[in-house]
Amino acid sequence: MTSRICQIEARSRRAESLGCYGHPTSITPNYDRFARQATRFEQAHTSHTVCSQSRAAFMTGWPTHVHGHRTLSYLLHGSEPNLLKTLKRAGYTVVWWGKNDLLARDAWEESVTQRPIKRGDDNGRNPFATDDPRYKTMLRDPPTGGLNGSRDYARVAAAVTWLRTRAVQPFVLFLPLEKPHPPYSCPEPFHSSVSAETLPPLRPRAPRHGREPDYRELIRRYRSLGSVSDAFLRELHAVYLGCVSFSDFLFGLVLRAVDDSPALKASTSVLVFSDHGGYAGDYGLVEKWPSGLEDVLTRVPLLVRTPGGSAGVVSEPIQLFDIVPTLLELAGVPAEHVHFGSSFLPQLHGAPAEVGRAVFAEGGFGTHEPRSHEGYGGMPSEFSDYYPKVAQQQSYPLSVCRAVSVRTAHHKLVLRSDPSVADESLVHELYDLRDDPLELSNLYGEVNMSAITAELRSRLLRWYIQTSDTAPRRMDPRDGDYEWPQPYAARTARTEGAARTARTEDIAVVAVGTMLMLLGCGWTRLRGK
Repeated sequence: MTSRICQIEARSRRAESLGCYGHPTSITPNYDRFARQATRFEQAHTSHTVCSQSRAAFMTGWPTHVHGHRTLSYLLHGSEPNLLKTLKRAGYTVVWWGKNDLLARDAWEESVTQRPIKRGDDNGRNPFATDDPRYKTMLRDPPTGGLNGSRDYARVAAAVTWLRTRAVQPFVLFLPLEKPHPPYSCPEPFHSSVSAETLPPLRPRAPRHGREPDYRELIRRYRSLGSVSDAFLRELHAVYLGCVSFSDFLFGLVLRAVDDSPALKASTSVLVFSDHGGYAGDYGLVEKWPSGLEDVLTRVPLLVRTPGGSAGVVSEPIQLFDIVPTLLELAGVPAEHVHFGSSFLPQLHGAPAEVGRAVFAEGGFGTHEPRSHEGYGGMPSEFSDYYPKVAQQQSYPLSVCRAVSVRTAHHKLVLRSDPSVADESLVHELYDLRDDPLELSNLYGEVNMSAITAELRSRLLRWYIQTSDTAPRRMDPRDGDYEWPQPYAARTARTEGAARTARTEDIAVVAVGTMLMLLGCGWTRLRGK
């Protein structure tokens, strides 16, 4: 059992971009050292590749379709469960420094003890003219405020001070930090710490075999990426890795605060993970896409160190929202809701993982719900970093249609669908990950892949059937057990009183009539005599 939990989540951090996951150039000494002390999950995958949607999943143990958390604007409400709320009800102090993209206004009080706000800026200016194609790539100069002006640094510094001086037992410290999320910018010396010349090749713009989803070419068009060189994309990727290095530095500060205290280290479980990944130049793309389900978007780092746990590597795929049952089990707190996660606590102590497991991800919006598309409530400025993305969704809504993927250790199937078109008109994907780990050869529709396609389709259907919804915890009486408002009750009483009076009068009239009739009969007889 653990009495303290530190969750450090850095946005848009790909697993493959850390040294402990095999990157030859990335500078991540703190993550790498921590990985040698922790359980490292080689194939942890998020349920959604966009911020709010991913958070809704990993805080509930629900795929996003369960309650419709498909967009940035549908956050978790007070009527819905979440991990932080469950732990707070069990007596944990929940302290939060960082980005939200999770809780609606009515969920904060029950879920979080305190969330101090820290201000700053982690992004520099856009150095390119507005008519330069590079203007839309989200690459920026380093921020002028340096480390002391960084919002992420301010958040971490406050968290470190809290850990060293005011940490109470039990507690949850949640640190959802901004970087390495685009714009591609962070304080020096991290911004320029990685040389583009040392990078391995990026994934190419064009697929080796088969069709690619139409959103890719549209992203290139809307962001003018076809007019920027591969060398420039490598420079952009190098800055992305610099941002990863910045997040590594911040994590090191938190870890040192925990490890410097024997009491904290002996009772604190530390988790490092991300909400999703990012393109960062791969496939000739930047940022991310709501219906993109490539491994560079779904595969995230997950490193967990817990008191009494074992260091090691778990190779089998797991779902990121498995952290929900795992942390509840570590805390000795029962779940308050039905969820679909599987605890990986046994793997933290060296037990083998489930062989043959599949993981699932989903994304995109349906054309029958136009309010889900970004830009529905109004377009941003055409000079905004996100204007190209929003404009593409509004002009080509099918490029962000609903998508779902099933991934095993060996294969990945991605299906797309929208009520406005036949499924055959959309691009589906199938990859043999043993021969094609970079997902460059789309084998969907190949005759020799029909059996594996059918098997993965069957697993998708089974998953949707089993996770389509959850029954409410509260059970209701079948008659509704409704207490009528008082005005109605009073009105009913008056009506019933009037009815009783009318019935009494009717009875009286009948009685009098009967009496008169009897008297009349008696008078007739007397006269006859």
